[in-house]
Order: sequence, then structure tokens, then C-alpha cells
Amino acid sequence: MWTGVFPAVTTKFTADDRLDHAEMERCFGLQMEAGCDGIIVCGSLGEGPMLSPDEKIEVLKTAQKVAGRKPVLMTVNEAGTREAASIARRAAKEGANGLMVVPSPIYHTNPEETVAALRAVAEAGDLPVMIYSNRLAYRVDVTVDQMEELASDRRFVAIKESSDDIRRSTEIINRLGDRYDLFTGVDNLAFEALSVGAIGWVAGLVTAFPRETVAIYQLMKQGRREEAFAIYRWFRPLLDLDVSTYLVQNIKLAEVLAIDTNDRVRMPRQPLSGERRKAVEKIVRDALAVRPKLPSFESTSRPAEQMVAAE
Repeated sequence: MWTGVFPAVTTKFTADDRLDHAEMERCFGLQMEAGCDGIIVCGSLGEGPMLSPDEKIEVLKTAQKVAGRKPVLMTVNEAGTREAASIARRAAKEGANGLMVVPSPIYHTNPEETVAALRAVAEAGDLPVMIYSNRLAYRVDVTVDQMEELASDRRFVAIKESSDDIRRSTEIINRLGDRYDLFTGVDNLAFEALSVGAIGWVAGLVTAFPRETVAIYQLMKQGRREEAFAIYRWFRPLLDLDVSTYLVQNIKLAEVLAIDTNDRVRMPRQPLSGERRKAVEKIVRDALAVRPKLPSFESTSRPAEQMVAAE
């Protein structure tokens, strides 16, 4: 079972646009030191669609080196199912613990196509799969009906719920119980989702603020709701940066200010500039100026063993 905080990590680049493995090791290490429970690589925040298949595997290996026994998931977000199946097979060969699968971000599949594509990728990789449902960003809604249809395949183990409708979390639990590990994928709905039954958080701002993210999750898990809410209210202006067309640039700039890294992105993206950069810098600096002292808590996370897909 997957639970806890899984950072959707950013991909670091050198000044000449190559992968910066040394800086990724440092940044991924901060996530592990803070108590995160796994790593997800090459997602939207990780600029996966801008990476070659070989680069994706390289990022996966770097994350595995840092994560140790904690699970590392490869995001599958290719436009075509053939290509998605190929990277799923490669990730499995390289020892990925699972896949986070996005329906084609280019072609907006209908329900039958969505289910068929997800099944094809799961069969190709033969790994545990987290279904990424994000109808706003990708214009494909993996509905509760489709989740129920896929439930007969035990390789589908988790849902990253990013519909932006908190009611969906309850609908999933009411229909399917604990069949899937339910993760929230919207940073500024995390407290609400954890309140209604989500057991995990695929987080974005965690890359800049790992300890605060882990504290919210652990405090909620321990029933210390008011303490978690106090941190969450402070965090909200930062978490809102995740819900933006510029989420990659926003969060990489937050990383610059919070963990002293760079905000290089891969074109066509460019780092924030002008008034937009000033606005994001102000949000981050204002938050850093009143950064809360975190209460003490004992992590209830357990070491995660590598999962093996059911036959």
C-alpha cells in the first residue's frame, strides 16, 4: 500500500540544458531527509513531456539512488499509447516501483479509449499503477465508473485525484472503499482531501517546503487537525502557486528562494520575469518571513518495500 507524501519532483538542468544529476541528488535528498514517503519523477512538474525517453530513465535512476527502499514511480505521460507502453517497459526493466499514468495529454480520449490505453500501459509495464485523473489540465476525466471498470486488474493500485472537486474523493471511497490508495494531487486542496479520507498526497510545493508538507500530513494522520490546519493556512498562498499554467516556473522559483537552487527550465518554458516574477517572489518571501515553527511529531511512516504487481 502506498501512503504518505510523494513529491512530484522537479528536474534540474545545467546551464547548457543537460540533466544536472548532482543537483537532483541534493534536492531529492532534502525530500527524503524531511520524511517523504516516495518520489515521483518526470511528471508535469518534472517537465516529463520535455524529456527524451533516455533522459527519463536517467532521472529515474538518480531518484532511485537517493530514495533507497522507498518507492520511486515513473510518470507515463506520452502522447501515444505505443510510446507510453515503451517507457513503461523500460521503467520496469530499470527497477521502478510503479507507474503514474496520465491519459494522453495530446489526444483527448473518450471513456472507452481511456480505459483501453490505461490497460495497455499497465500490461506493458506489469507494475503497480497510480491512475492520474486530471480533467482540468488534460481534458480527460478518469471517472469513478472507469475506476470501477479498471478495479478488476490488480495492477491498478492508486488514484491521484486532481479533478479539483473535493466531492470526488468521497465518491471514490463510497463506491470503491479502500480498493485504491487515494492520493490528492491538488496542493491547495490537500487539507480538505486528507480530511475526507485521502491517505496520500502527491505534492508540488513540497520540493521547496518539504518539512511543512510532511508535518501537515503526519499531524492529520495523528488526529492533530488544528495543528495541521494552522500550518496549512500559512502554506495556502504558496500552495496556490501549484494551480497555474506556470506551476513549473512558480515552484522552481520557490525552490530558488527556499532551498538555494536554480530555476532553469526547458524551452519553450522560460523562467519567470518581470511583474510575474516579482509577484511570486513576494508570495514566497512573505511566507518565509513568518515561517511557522513546526510542532514535534513522531513520523508514523514505515519503510516501503518494493511492490510487486499481482499476477
